[in-house]
Amino acid sequence: MSGTAMVVAIVFISVGFGVMYDMYKKHLEFKEKTLNFKSQSNEQNMSLKKQVQTLEERMQVLEKIVTDEGYYVQKEINKL
Repeated sequence: MSGTAMVVAIVFISVGFGVMYDMYKKHLEFKEKTLNFKSQSNEQNMSLKKQVQTLEERMQVLEKIVTDEGYYVQKEINKL
């Protein structure tokens, strides 16, 4: 192999490893972002589940009030 070919080969190898290193860094950044997104969405899911549970409990109380006979009688009295 001539000196020029060897220099060109060294340059290509160096550039190739540099590109591969940058690709690896980008991959790690992407992985970190997806992990952060998953933890944020998990916290948000827990918050929403708690909110839904609270709303369901309130709805059950309202259903009990509306289906109670006393409420119906009071409503009829108010109509008069």
